[in-house]
Amino acid sequence: MRLLNFEENGTYKLGVHIGDEESVLDVAAALAVRGNKSESAGIPATVQQVIEGGDAALTALEAFVAAATDASDRDNYMKQQSSLNLGPCVTHPNKIICVGLNYRKHAEETNAELPVYPILFNKFNNTLASHGEEIPLPKVSSKVDYEAELVIVIGKTAKYVPKEEALDYVFGYCNVNDLSARDLQLRTQQWLAGKSCDKFSPLGPYLVTADEVGDPNRLSIKCTVNGEVRQLSNTSDMIFDCAELVSYISECMTLVPGDLILTGTPEGVVLGYPPERQVYLKAGDTVSIEIEKLGTLTNKMVSEE
Repeated sequence: MRLLNFEENGTYKLGVHIGDEESVLDVAAALAVRGNKSESAGIPATVQQVIEGGDAALTALEAFVAAATDASDRDNYMKQQSSLNLGPCVTHPNKIICVGLNYRKHAEETNAELPVYPILFNKFNNTLASHGEEIPLPKVSSKVDYEAELVIVIGKTAKYVPKEEALDYVFGYCNVNDLSARDLQLRTQQWLAGKSCDKFSPLGPYLVTADEVGDPNRLSIKCTVNGEVRQLSNTSDMIFDCAELVSYISECMTLVPGDLILTGTPEGVVLGYPPERQVYLKAGDTVSIEIEKLGTLTNKMVSEE
């Protein structure tokens, strides 16, 4: 399933992407129309309810969507994606955990040693943004960089999970642009300042369930800036794969449904270029992140007011 959020009257509503690129089922509207139908009982109405509800909630939603999609009254709750103001595909993560230097070729391009353990840092909810949203470039930075990354969305409470079972705790996956203000990031040994600027984690457009994605360690990943390919790789180049990350992080802290793990970026970032070729993002640039099976996340950079 492909889930998304869209904003209506100041609140986020749950949508399910159906079939072609444009059709979205408005879950709340469908429940309002079909509320007296037997298949509407216990249907989650928000993305967090779907994630927290586990297999039972997802199964119920799938059955409801299947019935509603084929119903004669579907015109009352089917929408066109292009008409929607999308939100981040996960809206209230308890934790946003990031992994640094997790692609072999990216470590090589930045002349960094391969890590022995995953390098962890964090972001906050202020960094969340959506597909199509304008991203302000901070006044205090002149070196904002793009980073295409696969996101793991946790679906079950996880603590001391063995690697062999780790992917059973994953709800799904999505795209993120882990934007980084390199001049702020590298002022100190702590990366927080350069990673946590407002709207520095555009997320989406879809949250795709794990069953639809299959093996997360075999996905093509691409970043373009103004249509020019800057990053082109595969998640198979990760140093620590998705199962290893979930397992390791669960040893350090308890993971809960809705937590996000940003799994690192491949080679091709501006920081990896020779100094004379480093051209950082500027107002007007359009950045697109595309990961196999997850759709395309696109954002325009603007000057901070």
